[in-house]
Amino acid sequence: MKNEMKELDYKLLRISSKAFNENEVIPAKYTDDALNISPPLDIEGIPEEAKCLAIILNNPDTVVSNWTHWLVWNIPVTHHIKENEVHGIVGKNDFNKNEYSGPCPRYDAHRYFFKVYALDALLDLPAGADKLALEKEMSEHIIAFGVLVGFYKKINQPAVNNNVVTD
Repeated sequence: MKNEMKELDYKLLRISSKAFNENEVIPAKYTDDALNISPPLDIEGIPEEAKCLAIILNNPDTVVSNWTHWLVWNIPVTHHIKENEVHGIVGKNDFNKNEYSGPCPRYDAHRYFFKVYALDALLDLPAGADKLALEKEMSEHIIAFGVLVGFYKKINQPAVNNNVVTD
C-alpha cells in the first residue's frame, strides 16, 4: 500500500504542448497578463487500463511552497486536451478559486509544472477539493505520470533590487 505519492514508481507519460516547448516560455495568452486560459496539452503513453486523467499545475518558485494554480480530475482518457477545454472535475487552487489560474509571478521568471496523471479508477472527490485531498485520493490509483515544465515572467515587470521595487 502506498502511503505517499512516488511519481518515479509509475509508467512515464510524455506531455507536450503546441503552445510552448519543454523548459521554454509559456505564451502570455495562458497567463493572467492576457486571456488566462489553459494551454493545449498532448499526452502520449497512456496505459490501456487508464480510466481517467488528472492534472495539477503548480509553481515551486513562490515564497510559499508549490503554489497550486489548477486541479482537474476524472478527465476522460484522451491524447489531446484542447486549449481552454478540459472536461473533468475542478478543484480549489491556492487562489481559493475552482478554475484555471494561469502563471502570474510577482518578480522574476518562475517555473510552472503541468503534471498529468493516468489513473486506474474514477475518483470519488467533490468539486472544490484541494490539492492535498486530490493527492490522497489518487495515490492508490496512479498508473502513469508525466510533466511539462514552462517558464513565465510578467510583462512589464519592475526590476527588484534588495527588496526595493524600482522602475
